[in-house]
Order: sequence, then structure tokens, then C-alpha cells
Amino acid sequence: MGPTASGKTALALEWAERFGGEIVSVDSALVYRGLDIGAAKPDATERARVPHHMLDLRDPWQTYSAAEFAADARAAVEAILARGRLPILAGGTGLYFAALLEGLSPMPPADPAMRARITAEATARGWPALHAELAGIDPDAAARIKPGDPQRIQRALEVHRLSGIPISDWQRRVPETPPFPADVLSLAIAPADRGELHQRIAARFDAMLAAGFLDEVRALRAMPALRAHPAPLDLPAIRAVGYRQAWDHLDGRCDAEGFRERAVAATRQLAKRQITWLRGRGDAVRWFDPAAQRGALDDAVGQFLA
Repeated sequence: MGPTASGKTALALEWAERFGGEIVSVDSALVYRGLDIGAAKPDATERARVPHHMLDLRDPWQTYSAAEFAADARAAVEAILARGRLPILAGGTGLYFAALLEGLSPMPPADPAMRARITAEATARGWPALHAELAGIDPDAAARIKPGDPQRIQRALEVHRLSGIPISDWQRRVPETPPFPADVLSLAIAPADRGELHQRIAARFDAMLAAGFLDEVRALRAMPALRAHPAPLDLPAIRAVGYRQAWDHLDGRCDAEGFRERAVAATRQLAKRQITWLRGRGDAVRWFDPAAQRGALDDAVGQFLA
């Protein structure tokens, strides 16, 4: 686990080759086809080195829930174990980790028809109006969810309309899930110096730009399903960090310099949220600086496997 740009991918690859492992991606952007450069998806060479799972499962105009991830990733882990291999879960999406390792509170599954109706309402009334509606139904959820977060507003309204129970009440219920099929060592890697992480984020984004990130977003915008979508910026894939800012830039809402600044700032904010979530795990997660504490990190893995 760890914030974006902390070096998770390289470490997972190294350990997979050393210990006979396969990598299970725990990243909400990597499940989407076409999100490659901007999502730092492992490339063909890296996938040839080590088997990867949970990549390219949906088209960018589709949705993919944490519950779906938990079921699919669990099946991948069980298959890896059955082959006598080591599952290495690597990524930065905290909700996906929680869903897989601890389970989710039971609540109504996604309903495409209901979601379509809520999206139509948002187009007519605006997401802030739907957020205000949510505040009247579920003040706790509205306090956590920002008015500019359509995905979570939609899910909260969907759950209430389908069940008549606020999503906050559902979330307080004890998860119903079978035990995870293996012992787990949870490691968080991040530079101890936050400034170093910020430098890594900026350098990686510049590398993405040089690799053709904007051309990748242009290709997404040209897809017929996305061109026909009434609100592409509300889709989870397009709201992924970097993609939203690139989409705005190509729409003429900011110049190239402003686009880079906004994208780097959004990535830094994502890293901050990821670190906050990991800190909330308490003693269940062991922290390491991947450079300064590399020996101790390798020792922790070796002792666990032994």
C-alpha cells in the first residue's frame, strides 16, 4: 500500500520475481481500458515479466463497484494460491483494500435504471441540488460527501431510493464476508520527507506528458460511447486524477501550464488522502521509507514468508 508515486509498482515487480508471485492490482483507475499512461498502468514489458490481475476489466464509460472488485480480486487471489504462487496486492485505493480484506457493509447493489434516473435529474437540476436533497435524507453522508462528488452523491441517493434506508445506516452495519483465504502482511511505503514525494509526483507527471498522456486523453474523447455520453466528467474513469484536468484543458478551460499545475496539485491531494486513510489503519499497517529503510522492508517480508 502507499500513496501515488511512492514506488509500489517497481517493488511489487521485484518481489514477485524473487518470491514466485503474481500481482493483484488494487487501483480503481487501472480497471479501465484506455487509462494507461495517465494511470501509470504496468506496460507490456512489465506484464510479461510477472502475471498481473485486475487490469482492463471495464470500458471507461462503464462503472465498477468496490463490491465487484472484492469478488473479482478474491477469485484472483484464490486462483494464485491454488497454483502455489504468492499473491502480492499492490495499489493505492483504500476502499478496494478494505472491501477485499475486511468486507463491505451489506447494502443494495448498483441499479443501472436508478442510476440513469439520478443522472438525468442531475443534468436538469445540477449535482449541488441533489447534494442538498441528500442532506435532508442523510445529514451524516452529506457532511462527508462534497457537493462536487457526483459518484458518491449518486450512490447515496441510489441506496436510499432502493431501500428506504440512509447509506450511513447501511455503512454502520457489520460486514458479512468470509475470512480472507490467506494470512496478510500489510505494508505501507512512502518517503518520510513529504517534499520528496511531491517531487516524485511532479517528475512522474512530466514523464507522463512526454510519453503522450494528452494524446491518450484525445483518444478517449474520440470514443463514440464517450462522445455520446451526456456527462463524461461524471464517469469514475474520467474523474481519475489527471484525466479530469486533461479533459478540461482539451475543452479550453485552462492553458497547458495551468493544466499541469492543476493535475500535479490534484495528484498531491490524492496522495494526502491516501496517507490519511493508511494512518487510520493504525497498527495493522507497518510503514517504511522505501529508500532509507529498504533493508528493514525486505527483512519484514522475509520473516513473514518464513
